[in-house]
Amino acid sequence: MNQMSGGPKPGFTPTQGQYLAFIDAYTRVNLRPPAQADIQHRFGVTPPSVHQMILTLERAGLIRRQPGASRSIEVLVPPEQLPVLEMPDQPVKTSVPRY
Repeated sequence: MNQMSGGPKPGFTPTQGQYLAFIDAYTRVNLRPPAQADIQHRFGVTPPSVHQMILTLERAGLIRRQPGASRSIEVLVPPEQLPVLEMPDQPVKTSVPRY
């Protein structure tokens, strides 16, 4: 959602928006939601940080999960209200030697 449009602001923080955008994009590309390890790898955070964010998003009503089921995260925010997924700050690693 364009923040400059004058429309209603989303009910999540910029960081939460990035998590939501990642979960949505990952699900669309891979046809299944990400595991917490996938989220941890993407954002470069610890497993407890990912778990806490998942709980926060769930309590806020932004996602839904099925108890006891892995990879069951469902984003409840309409895709048009999600922010653009930003590129990670990590440099791209390559196996090509530099000259």
